[in-house]
Amino acid sequence: MALAIATGLAVAGCNSSDSPSDATPPTPPPTADARPNILYIMADDLGYSDIHAFGGEIDTPNLDALVADGRILTNHHTGTVSAITRAMLISGTDHHLVGEGTMGAPQDERKGLPGYEGYLNDSSLSVAQLLRDNGYHTYIAGKWHLGSSIAGDPVSAGKTPDQWGFERSFALLGGAATNHFGHEAAGSKNYTEDGRYVQPGQPGQPGGVGGTPEVFYSTDFYTDKLIAYIDANRRDGKPFFAYAAYTSPHWPLQVPEPWLSQYKGRYDQGYEPIAAARYARLQALGLIPAGQAPASPSPETTTRSPATANDGKAGAKYINALHPAADGYVDYGQGRVVKKWSSLTADEKKAQARYMEIYAGMVSNLDHNIGRLIQYLKDTGQYDNTFILFQSDNGAEGWPIDSGADPLATDTANAQPGRYELLGTDTNFGRYPGLSYGLRWAEVSATPFAQVKGQMGEGSISTPAIAKLPGQKKGLPPLTVFTHVTDNTATFLALAGVAPPAEAAPPLIDPKTGKDANRGKVIYNGRYVYPVTGKSLVGALQQATPALLRTTPFGEESYGRTAIYSADGRWKARFTEPPFGPLDGHWELFDLSTDRGETNDLSAQYPQLTSVLVQQWQGYMDSVGGVNPLRPKGFY
Repeated sequence: MALAIATGLAVAGCNSSDSPSDATPPTPPPTADARPNILYIMADDLGYSDIHAFGGEIDTPNLDALVADGRILTNHHTGTVSAITRAMLISGTDHHLVGEGTMGAPQDERKGLPGYEGYLNDSSLSVAQLLRDNGYHTYIAGKWHLGSSIAGDPVSAGKTPDQWGFERSFALLGGAATNHFGHEAAGSKNYTEDGRYVQPGQPGQPGGVGGTPEVFYSTDFYTDKLIAYIDANRRDGKPFFAYAAYTSPHWPLQVPEPWLSQYKGRYDQGYEPIAAARYARLQALGLIPAGQAPASPSPETTTRSPATANDGKAGAKYINALHPAADGYVDYGQGRVVKKWSSLTADEKKAQARYMEIYAGMVSNLDHNIGRLIQYLKDTGQYDNTFILFQSDNGAEGWPIDSGADPLATDTANAQPGRYELLGTDTNFGRYPGLSYGLRWAEVSATPFAQVKGQMGEGSISTPAIAKLPGQKKGLPPLTVFTHVTDNTATFLALAGVAPPAEAAPPLIDPKTGKDANRGKVIYNGRYVYPVTGKSLVGALQQATPALLRTTPFGEESYGRTAIYSADGRWKARFTEPPFGPLDGHWELFDLSTDRGETNDLSAQYPQLTSVLVQQWQGYMDSVGGVNPLRPKGFY
């Protein structure tokens, strides 16, 4: 079912001069199946305002061109971290139901509970499987992060993409690589291709002696792979679903030339002027309503605030989403060092500016590779009949460079001759997480929103997103209604004309608890699975001013951090544990219609509304089998 919408003059093609193309004139493939192709592009830890179309100073001309043909989604939402978002994308429903209640299996009282397996569990649907079963080619190149056991592997740690319906796959199985340039050890099990472990950098493999390419860089290589997969079946008349699961700009900060040097000197002015310029451009672009204030950066703390006396002890009573200080819960962990630019030494400023230069180069290289994908589609006559959706998996990564301690020694060392020149190159610094840019730059990337990856502020769970419908050749105004990553799944199926399974599973009562293990499940291929709960975006993307997609509250939780949106999308209640949130542990309340920056806590002014939203959040947790942890604690 090819969709046709308003047409206009075609925008000039993407500016990638080295994209592969056929020697013959571009002609569409056979039309035995006229349903649209689907190209889904996911960046990793990209902040809301990093790309140019969302107010950023980083050059991203190919994404700009996609906006000119398509549409910006200003209010698109994800999970707080990678695996949670990816689980919801593949399954089309809440992550607690399908194995990623947290990213990886928790080590607290939730360990071993259903929904906390730490990989995509067998109660999940797979959008790739549904599409493949209904006549689509299905491909993935890049990050998987939902299971690492190949078929027949005795280790029970979830399945690789080939076991979830992907016809061709080259996958980084975990959440991050130690080196974007490969150099995998012999016998390592970090990557698979089509269900077999591979080691980029080993002899005869990509990046190794005699490999193709001889030099492996993740973003470039994933693009090559995905184009090769698509091209191999291009003339058979079947549509494709291609998932470009890039690992850029996730740490370690590394990128080849010319991008490594592209932004030299651009960030010497520091955090505050860059954030202010982004905010001004967001307002000028109309992506943030006039008068809405940006989030304030975290207060400066030059020493770590101490944990409470009982932190880590058996008798600790931690403040959490259900236990505020008013109920006698008082404990929490220590804070972290966060400094203003003006408080940094000359060496710290030198290192910090270089981190952001490298990060920006990674984003530009990512854009270059997105341009290669799009140009390939144009060169082969497939662009017009392809739905393209781009987004980040979550907000900017603020991993503290020294795990919350003062990074003075690290930054000073990185600024010294002999080491400074190696930053961002094919060098393994031997640290986990490797070279990262820290909380302050992550806050800049999150502009104009509050908080960063792993939390529940909009800076963590509202990401840049761009969509182009098949047949669309003229940009439409930004789509401002609340959308969610589970909606992507429903959209892909709607475009493909595939009805999600809906036949109710028979009751399966646990004799010990009396609970129905099949509550809410449906039947697919003899399995009892949770249905797609996202909403198709097709109609909304076609309309200039679409109605709300949801009429019920929308809840979320991870790591004990929480959010609930009111049915009309106006109000948001949020819990963040101390010392990063209110020290008394109260839920904050924000009016998103005037304050998406979450700058003005209205919970004291509207206590009844806050209470109602918290009750609705508890109902959400019950509906998805979520368990609020006794101690809220992020992944770092």
